[in-house]
Amino acid sequence: MINKNALLALCVLTGAFAFGQEKEPTQPEATEVYEPVPPKVVPGSNGAPPSDAIVLFDGSNLDGWISTTDSTAAKWTLNKDGSMTVKDKTGNIQTQQNFGSIQLHIEWKSPAQVNGKGQSRANSGIFLSGLYEVQVLDNNDNDTYVNGQVGSVYKQHVPLAMASVPTGEWNTYDIIYHAPEFEKGQKTKSGTLTVIQNGVLIQDHVEIKGTTPYVGWPKNPPHGKGPLMLQDHQDNSRVSYRNIWVRELD
Repeated sequence: MINKNALLALCVLTGAFAFGQEKEPTQPEATEVYEPVPPKVVPGSNGAPPSDAIVLFDGSNLDGWISTTDSTAAKWTLNKDGSMTVKDKTGNIQTQQNFGSIQLHIEWKSPAQVNGKGQSRANSGIFLSGLYEVQVLDNNDNDTYVNGQVGSVYKQHVPLAMASVPTGEWNTYDIIYHAPEFEKGQKTKSGTLTVIQNGVLIQDHVEIKGTTPYVGWPKNPPHGKGPLMLQDHQDNSRVSYRNIWVRELD
């Protein structure tokens, strides 16, 4: 069943609604739309990215990544299994390419050997536009503040569930990010985030209130496209990443 608002939108789209008058269609063709035709995308198989994805990390090299601090080559550790691991105290890394709204696929794992507790156990983060963090953390038998636990939009949104796999196994995040919009230096539309962890919805189209600082309130500096940034928490957290790709949505 189609609701009234959807019907009005459909009538406008098909030309069946004019001069402020709604008229019930009497033929099925009146509510059929043939353009624009969606592009064809071939889904990936066995964990491979879809045909229109931009592959950011496939395990072969770190060429697409740079140090956030000084834009030199990324210094994280490239592993033989096709992953990379945070090299402690070398700093955050980010993509050389900038993005707006994206669909992001990224896989991560904590080290099998447990070290630390609370926010100091396998802590990293995924920053959209280099500013808005989705938390990475080993929360298995490790409680912390819930707006900073695994899957949170850091200090803003508590996840709907804690859907992590056992410590040392690979987690998957699939993230839909719609970037905020700015005009004349002011935010005119908030960004949003949807996060699916290991097939479980944990953030449902939540509003990004601004940056995600450890201390203080969110800020809203105007920006355009920005990098995807991965965090070195500087506490020997030893988080690993693999199979990172995006689809641009704008």
